[in-house]
Amino acid sequence: MAVAELSTSCTKTHSSQLSLSSSSSSRFSHHFRRSFRPLPTTRNPTISCSVASDQVQTPIPVQAQDLKGKSECYGVFCLTYDLQAEEETKSWKKLVNIAVSGAAGMISNHLLFKIASGEVFGPNQPVALKLLGSERSIQALEGVAMELEDSLFPLLREVSIGINPYEVFQDAEWALLIGAKPRGPGMERADLLDINGQIFAEQGKALNASASPNVKVIVVGNPCNTNALICMKNAPNIPAKNFHALTRLDENRAKCQLALKAGVFYDQVSNMTIWGNHSTTQVPDFLNARIKGLPVKEVIKDHKWLEEEFTEKVQKRGGVLIKKWGRSSAASTAVSIVDAIRSLITPTPKGDWFSSGVYTNGNPYGIVEDIVFSMPCRSKGDGDYELVKDVIFDDYLLKRIKKSEAELLAEKRCVAHLTGEGIGFCDLPEDTMLPGEM
Repeated sequence: MAVAELSTSCTKTHSSQLSLSSSSSSRFSHHFRRSFRPLPTTRNPTISCSVASDQVQTPIPVQAQDLKGKSECYGVFCLTYDLQAEEETKSWKKLVNIAVSGAAGMISNHLLFKIASGEVFGPNQPVALKLLGSERSIQALEGVAMELEDSLFPLLREVSIGINPYEVFQDAEWALLIGAKPRGPGMERADLLDINGQIFAEQGKALNASASPNVKVIVVGNPCNTNALICMKNAPNIPAKNFHALTRLDENRAKCQLALKAGVFYDQVSNMTIWGNHSTTQVPDFLNARIKGLPVKEVIKDHKWLEEEFTEKVQKRGGVLIKKWGRSSAASTAVSIVDAIRSLITPTPKGDWFSSGVYTNGNPYGIVEDIVFSMPCRSKGDGDYELVKDVIFDDYLLKRIKKSEAELLAEKRCVAHLTGEGIGFCDLPEDTMLPGEM
């Protein structure tokens, strides 16, 4: 619990709010206001103030309230500090609620602090973090909340933690679904699809019941395309267009490889598309990509390298990294989640686009409908997107898109019991899961 250094005592104003009068020496020099939600505990929590030795006060008990049906707020985020607002807060936007599953994991450990700092949603956007863990990870989740508390992020107004998605997802406007079971040694891909599919079916139902009706959902846990489809099918009240499977890391990797080959900085690479599944059937599209505004094939004359080495490097980058690093790409995955969100809340630069795994119904490319497939998107910065129409195809590109499409259709048949489409039947092709990806 954070303690304010006050020269005056704390006073209880009513059962659901505490007021602290501030002196000029208050440690909370960036005056702010936080909502009060008492901790669910059988004992009465106390609020203690730091005072001089001759001013020691008896801790003031605060009546705990019945929080059945609510997730648990944490520490300083359970209090309201009635301190004078500074000028900077007057330009702040309305609080946005962001739910994160797998919040005690490595990816979240990088991501949450980016969100809390304002790097993701902007310097004038206050945020509330709603963190979902499991019974096994609840203590680690408390540790995450403690670090967020100690970081004193002015924009971070609320933090709540819990293990029930129906509670944690309440009123969420963004849901970043990171948590998933990693593939263990000897585990069949069909088993992984079923185990993680059950997780995302339940989370879809929870989002449908509790989240904002227009919640934006980004699925990171693998296999993310099919998990996103399962989640979407179990959330019929949420627009299908609002569900995304994260393929932005693949796009970033592709841009890096093209930049290295061309001898330019990666900000000179644009119009990069990842087509298909987040697996080794994904298709990094060098036909439509550009370097310094020119088609890639005009800049990189080694077309054999593009078709063979470049494509394989992007497809297998995650596995190579694990062999060298001994762990999955948590930090770069977190960065790519930030990129994916910002691509939806920032207008896409004219003529450019970004990749995201989205629902295929109504797509202009002839890709089979009713799957989640990575395709090129543009956004006006309103959280929505439209599919890019001005792309070209050749036989090489179409052949590989069809291979990834076939894989996703096989995954869909395997999880039919989780999407309300009958009994699941697994006839999966070769094992193409990115090894070790979280």
